[in-house]
Formats: sequence, structure tokens, C-alpha cells
Amino acid sequence: MPEFALPRALRSASPVVGLVLGSGLGGFVDALDSPLSVDYSEIGGLPVGTVPGHAGRLHLGKIGGVAVAVAQGRVHVYEGRSAQEAAATVRLLHEMGAAAVVLTNAAGIVNANLKPGTWMLIADHLNLARQSPLTGGPHFIDQSEVYCAELRALLKAESLEITGHRLTEGVYAWVNGPEYETPAEIRMLRTLGADAVGMSTVPESIQARALGMRVAALSCLTNYGAGLSATPLSHAEVVETGAKAASELHDVLESAIPAMRDLLEQ
Repeated sequence: MPEFALPRALRSASPVVGLVLGSGLGGFVDALDSPLSVDYSEIGGLPVGTVPGHAGRLHLGKIGGVAVAVAQGRVHVYEGRSAQEAAATVRLLHEMGAAAVVLTNAAGIVNANLKPGTWMLIADHLNLARQSPLTGGPHFIDQSEVYCAELRALLKAESLEITGHRLTEGVYAWVNGPEYETPAEIRMLRTLGADAVGMSTVPESIQARALGMRVAALSCLTNYGAGLSATPLSHAEVVETGAKAASELHDVLESAIPAMRDLLEQ
């Protein structure tokens, strides 16, 4: 039984890859070929978010000639939603036929060796919110490799080819939010092994893994965490930095997504 009621315009869609865009990254959709867009409110069963920088629209189109579905915005646990609701867009993408998902987010820097305005490829995560979209049943899903090694290798190679820069891999810590972390919390996160921190993505990653999808995730490092810089943190800064980085992400994915399709077909 389908979880979501799709408007007629989406019923024949068959995306190969799904993407979820984080804060400030919505401009990515401007470069889609042959786009078709619908509001989340038009999709029965899909939660609608309230955060600036998350438009709440689903876009169908092509990147590098491959059919994709792009979720422009997400809902968060800090909005009063459950982890299951926060992962709804991934279930929608899977229901539409996507076999892989690329998750993006805006994240704060915990590892001071990293720089704002750059991308970090997520190799692993810390679920410090200790919530799961799988709560409610004995869903004992292996988490040894949530983030597909083959997709990570592909994205690193394409990034080096397209931008001349190597994608840094790191550990992403998920916290509830919505307030930003204190300097003491940033030090704690670094001690635990985190390189970046944010308020999303992990529920979606767990959900996608449980559905058998291949998962890749990238953090746009928008700012230093508290105590690593004298500048106060603001959501406006997060959105502005994410918008500047969106075009670079498109250039990499335009090349990487056809290779993803070939990998999925093997």
C-alpha cells in the first residue's frame, strides 16, 4: 500500500537517483534539465517544513541525462516532528523508484582544520539525538556502512576531476537543535570524533539504508562551531554560504550521477 498520494503529474515519474537539499542549497534546482515541480503540500502524506531556506518543493528533471527527483527542503526533529517524519522524503523517493539517494546539508565545523564554504563527504555519523525513523518495530538494520563506499569513491574522483579539489571525508554528528552548540559542546563533539555537526540527514540515512538504497551524503560547511571563531552564529550566514556552494555541487553531480546510474545497473 503506497504511503504517499502523488498528484497526477508525478505518477509516471521514475527517478534513478533522489536528492535532498539542505539549508540554502535550493538554488541547485535551477540547473535541472526539463524540470517539473510540485509543492510538498500537493503530495498526500508528506510533511511540510517551516524553516527559511527550505522551500518545500519536489522537482523532477534530469542531471547529466539521468532522471532525478530533487527534494528542495526537509522537515526537522526540532520543528516538533518525529524522526520518522523527518525521513519521509526518503521514503517518497524510494516509493517513486529511486535506488540511490544523495543527501546534502549545511553543517557547522567541529574540526578546525576544515574551512567554511567547502564540502565534506560524510563517511560515518554520530546519532547524538538518539532517535530513529525505525522506532516502532524490531528493525535491526546493520549500520556498518551506511554511506556507500563506492558512491563516496565516485564522488571524490568526480570532484577532483571537475573542481581540482579533493573532497574531505569526515564524521557528521546529528544533534536535535534548534539552538546552536556551546563552545563546550563543540569541544565534546570533537573529542567524540566528529568533524561537523548539524540538525538533519541522519534519520534519512538510516531510513534509506533500511530500504536498501545506496546512500551518499555531503555537508556544506557553512561556519565554524562556537568557540572556533569570534563571529556569532546565524541562520542567515548558513543560507548565504550554502547558496554560494550550490553551483559547485551541481557541477560535480552532473558528472557523477550518470556514473551512479551505471553503478546501480551493474
